[in-house]
Amino acid sequence: MAGHSKWANIQHRKGRQDAARSKLFSKLSKEITVAAKMGDPDPDKNARLRLAVKEAKANSMPKDNIDRAIKKASGADSESYDEVRYEGYGPNGVAIIVEAMTDNRNRTASNIRSTFSKRGGNLGETGSVAFMFDRKGQIVYPAAAGSEDAIMEAAIEAGAEDVESDDESHVIWCADSDLAEVSTALESTLGEAEHVKLVWRPQTTTELPLDAAQTLMKLIEALEDDDDVQSVTANVELSDEVMAQL
Repeated sequence: MAGHSKWANIQHRKGRQDAARSKLFSKLSKEITVAAKMGDPDPDKNARLRLAVKEAKANSMPKDNIDRAIKKASGADSESYDEVRYEGYGPNGVAIIVEAMTDNRNRTASNIRSTFSKRGGNLGETGSVAFMFDRKGQIVYPAAAGSEDAIMEAAIEAGAEDVESDDESHVIWCADSDLAEVSTALESTLGEAEHVKLVWRPQTTTELPLDAAQTLMKLIEALEDDDDVQSVTANVELSDEVMAQL
């Protein structure tokens, strides 16, 4: 079990700062619809859908929106989305993974390539940076959920691999294939989590000075603004001083 990671905190702060709530709900709805379409529309029988619904609830998405997204999957006019991953580099060689769901691959690829080039990055080939990350399950609880020792004990009992705790939150990591099982076990002891999702966890991180960090954040924000983009991950670490100035 490892210690504190500023990378995880950057992700959470970024997530909490997402002002475009309707855009966030749209991305969550898309994931729910795709999950329901690919498997059973009953979350109890569909692990991916169950996780998508948990994440939607954690972001205060109304139950009506969730139900509507599930029903949309069985509709004759439901859109068909392809899941696509883009990989590239930002300033100072920071590796970036962009996950998207699109009904038009050409449009999305063109937009992502354009955003990278306009914001000081370079879009690479699929596989060009993914080897620097591990696919993991991530479960986040607020610091108030319990002491570090209590959370660690609950996480080990649930089958998790790692816990990182700080003043704001407890981040619990597990194998990607175990996320549904571990999150359900934790829910019975700790209650509902703030976030439950699959993420790309960087194996190593690059620390950036303020100017490069500002350029990178502008690139990430521009990518996240694209309606087809579901998530953006970078293997960056920022000092407290740099974080305070962003």
